[in-house]
Amino acid sequence: MGRDSAWWKEAVVYQIYPRSFYNSDADGIGDLRGIREKVDYLDELGVDVVWLNPVYDSPLVDGGYDVREYRSIHPDYGAMDDWEALRDELHERGIRLIMDMVTNHTSDEHEWFRKSRRGEDPYRKYYWWAGGDPDSPPNNWESFFGGPAWSYDERREAWYLHLFDQKQPDLNWRNPAVREDIFEMLRWWLEKDCDGFRFDVINLISKPSALPDGDPDSTPRGREYFIDGPRVHEYVREMYDRVLSEYDIMTVGETSHITVEEARRFYEDGLDMVFTFQHLHIDRGDTGPWDFDDWDLDELRDATAAWQRGVSEQSWNSLFLGNHDQPRMVSRFGDEGRYRVESAKMLATYLFTLRGTPFVYQGDELGMTNPTFERLDEYRDEETIQQVMLALRSGGVSTFDQIREAVDFWSRDNARTPIPWSDERNAGFTDGEPWIKVCENYPEVNVERERDDEDSVLQYYRRLIDLRHSTPVMVYGRYAQLLDDHPEIYAYLRTPTDGSRSLLVVLNFFDGEPTFRLPNDVSYDRWEKLIGNYESASRDSIREFDLRPYEALVYALE
Repeated sequence: MGRDSAWWKEAVVYQIYPRSFYNSDADGIGDLRGIREKVDYLDELGVDVVWLNPVYDSPLVDGGYDVREYRSIHPDYGAMDDWEALRDELHERGIRLIMDMVTNHTSDEHEWFRKSRRGEDPYRKYYWWAGGDPDSPPNNWESFFGGPAWSYDERREAWYLHLFDQKQPDLNWRNPAVREDIFEMLRWWLEKDCDGFRFDVINLISKPSALPDGDPDSTPRGREYFIDGPRVHEYVREMYDRVLSEYDIMTVGETSHITVEEARRFYEDGLDMVFTFQHLHIDRGDTGPWDFDDWDLDELRDATAAWQRGVSEQSWNSLFLGNHDQPRMVSRFGDEGRYRVESAKMLATYLFTLRGTPFVYQGDELGMTNPTFERLDEYRDEETIQQVMLALRSGGVSTFDQIREAVDFWSRDNARTPIPWSDERNAGFTDGEPWIKVCENYPEVNVERERDDEDSVLQYYRRLIDLRHSTPVMVYGRYAQLLDDHPEIYAYLRTPTDGSRSLLVVLNFFDGEPTFRLPNDVSYDRWEKLIGNYESASRDSIREFDLRPYEALVYALE
């Protein structure tokens, strides 16, 4: 809070979805021992932090975000000894480990919920319960997964709230005993030398006690009441004061649908960073979960600039274009065909040259693309399946094929296919049958091949990470935008705070060959190319030059 420098500002974070990273025992499911076997790969890449998606004991209805026991490891992933061994392997290489922490809800198989539905004290009010007619929910709120956000429990004869799957009941943070148990659990992990947390949907933890109906036109319905609810900042601040402030850790909160001004309050509450999604909404339509639309560079540039200017001067930004819930960034914002390599490198340059902490989602460093799912039964993601079934039941579509293109684009399974380690069977991910299909282009896109190719996406990521580690202005420099309305080129300066040289970043976001012209008010005596995704073009000046498709260039100016 308010620090000019911090290790987490200078770090590069690598996100691991453990189910799909590497399988050590031929059961087709990635595991903690598999990650341990690949720690040298992470070290070679140069990352500083691993963010581990949930590995807690869970029924795995929602990929582990339905926690059954916070202090246990799911058998698919190993045991607590395996987690501790992974932590030690990472720490020996100077890599920190942060956990994905789910505190808005638990599994309905969690001990707290089992006791709560039986009406046992002190757990009666650990969740959001409401009485009433079994045929009439307490209000009209909807789940993020589609359908009502309420389910009726026959045993307790009451409704319970679930903003996600019905097997993920929402915790009642109004209850001080709930907060006490959560804080105790966080401290338990920190005492095990966990280096911080990514807090899942942290801005949903507060709801109004009156449970009013939501605007019928909002999506999901009721969002104006449960996104950034009335006491959310009180709760986050209490969590910081009671636990987080006592440790030298990194914290990042997933905060859906918030503005720059709202984000500042979470920084004031004690979080180091938040995940914001304005830049990932530019291609979303407004007619339903499967709607997508064309995007233009003005939208991306405006969203990026708003957060670069509005947040990072006071606190810090998180930088990402993909994660376990999003399509592959090359398929979404680049070119997964002819210019896959060039566009993957350009998008990486964009992420690494902005002010904030870059987050690399596993496989992005290879230029992985969305897979092709041929049938509905190839999907594994519960949200995808529920939304498709809801669309079919509603009568809006009669067959899956009618929405298949959109589902193929948006499904969270796009990011969850196994990491391709080689061109061997199952991409070298497992000797067994993979839990989800392998992306079909693994013979060309795999670690083994890219390790041996100095011009690969993987090698470019390594150079970018090295450059960021050795170039303070790339981390802390101010952001100054150039060419505010160019339809193809995104260009900006990173200006120093300490008298060192500036950076000029020039990015061609499309497959044309536009001409870049440096504004006359940008002066320099000398320039040096630091990195680019094409072989160097011979030029005497950087005042004006043509760009190749998806070209990215970073120059140092003095």
